[in-house]
Amino acid sequence: MHLSEIPLSVWRTRGQTFQFQGHDIRYWTAGQGAPLLLIHGFPTASWDWHFLWQPLAQRYRVIACDMLGFGDSAKPVRHEYSILEQADVQQALLAHLQVQQPVHVLAHDYGDSVAQELLARHHEARAEIASCVFLNGGLFPERHRAVLIQKLLLSPLGWLIGRSFTRDDLVNHICHIYGPQTRPSESTLDDCWSLIDTNHGNRIMHRLISYLPERIARRERWVGALQRAGVPLRFINGALDPVSGEHMLERYLELVPNPDTVSLPEIGHHPHTEAPVQVLRHYLAFREQLVPSIKMVCS
Repeated sequence: MHLSEIPLSVWRTRGQTFQFQGHDIRYWTAGQGAPLLLIHGFPTASWDWHFLWQPLAQRYRVIACDMLGFGDSAKPVRHEYSILEQADVQQALLAHLQVQQPVHVLAHDYGDSVAQELLARHHEARAEIASCVFLNGGLFPERHRAVLIQKLLLSPLGWLIGRSFTRDDLVNHICHIYGPQTRPSESTLDDCWSLIDTNHGNRIMHRLISYLPERIARRERWVGALQRAGVPLRFINGALDPVSGEHMLERYLELVPNPDTVSLPEIGHHPHTEAPVQVLRHYLAFREQLVPSIKMVCS
């Protein structure tokens, strides 16, 4: 099976905008059926899902946005960014689209933390999550291995590091965290850089990186959300990822009751762009196994 790529230029023409607390948020939606919320990672944008977009839209109502500070959305310079606010953005988007039924979630990297917060809110009856599938991300901050650029952005000179961040720096970062056989093309790297560079995104990278200490501060809440019963979960993990690869999956197996996991042995940090066919297959299998339990509830 081959999944067709949606060029960034085409993807951008399909986006729409809604307002979140005075800021423009770009979002995309397609398909019909059960709502599926796709949550992207750092420092990229929802275009990350373009390989999976069409096949998922054939089965579900897919929804994604560029979160505040990312991609084609607003990037206020003096804003204090947080995972909690990004969860608010996701819920505001669902309200804007008048989604009233429980939402399935597929998340990656930074988006994993947003999904964990949404799970915590589900257990507080402040959100309705039907299921959640995670791709590589720092679900357990004690096992997250920050790369050099993240450490530099967290330093007192982070503002300067961000402003001097270039396409070459992005290439060096991505080549380090992708699998050796699945690295992106030059045109894909150009597009990834365009999404960061839009609205001068490098000016706020040191502010966005605050999600790393936020993960530590909210570990009990977010790990606790994974450990509570009631929402079906799966973790699809690119094992070669130096940031949150096999070592993160091992921690998931240790701490999450009845863990449902998939290891992709030759894949790095971005399974949905490195191995989209495999991710699609494992995601659809996960959703298929939910059908009997849904039927039992209905009967």
